[in-house]
Amino acid sequence: MQVLVQPGLAAALTGCSGPGSTLDPAGPSAASIATLWWVMLAGSAALFALVMILFAQVIRRPGWGSGVSPARWIVLGGLVLPAVVLPPLVAYGLVSGERLLPLMGNAPPRIEAEGRQWVWTFRYPDQGGVVTRNVLHLPAGVPVDIVVTSADVIHSFWVPRLAGKIDAVPGHANLLRLQADEPGRYDGRCSEFCGLGHTRMRFAVVVHRAEDFAAALAQAAKEQQ
Repeated sequence: MQVLVQPGLAAALTGCSGPGSTLDPAGPSAASIATLWWVMLAGSAALFALVMILFAQVIRRPGWGSGVSPARWIVLGGLVLPAVVLPPLVAYGLVSGERLLPLMGNAPPRIEAEGRQWVWTFRYPDQGGVVTRNVLHLPAGVPVDIVVTSADVIHSFWVPRLAGKIDAVPGHANLLRLQADEPGRYDGRCSEFCGLGHTRMRFAVVVHRAEDFAAALAQAAKEQQ
């Protein structure tokens, strides 16, 4: 049993880190999503443990619980228990989700992200209209609103370690707020199947120190020309 459990545990923990892991957050939005995931996991684990305890009691002591009527089991297990456990989880999920929306505070700088088979184009209106392709440049520690749209089919903009997903819809602009805590390089991708070239719909997110951002962006745009 130990031979089977240890490799399985190692494989499960490997999924908690890496460039595509939402459980290895590098920004406040992603951290909120990761925390929500852990809270939901804890809640579901507690429910599962309770059900397994009841199941073990029935196996070990046949007839245990037979003094409780079926109607009472249904009320207690099907109504009372979910009423105690689920509302706090739902409330926490709603509060956490509200924090992810770009609704609070002063409007930060904006970057336009346009998906097109099979490339992402990024425009920086606050930086003189500079354009980069398949590389999104961000300043560290600064919130930035990404205006996401599409030029052809529906795509989905996603940087797993920085924020949740948002659809890129033709003729419509969706808003997603990104913030990276530290300089570095992060993976971005399209998470909506958009055709045979879907696997190539990837982009890099390069985060610079805030004071170096303008110069680094200008240099990167010059190199892409």
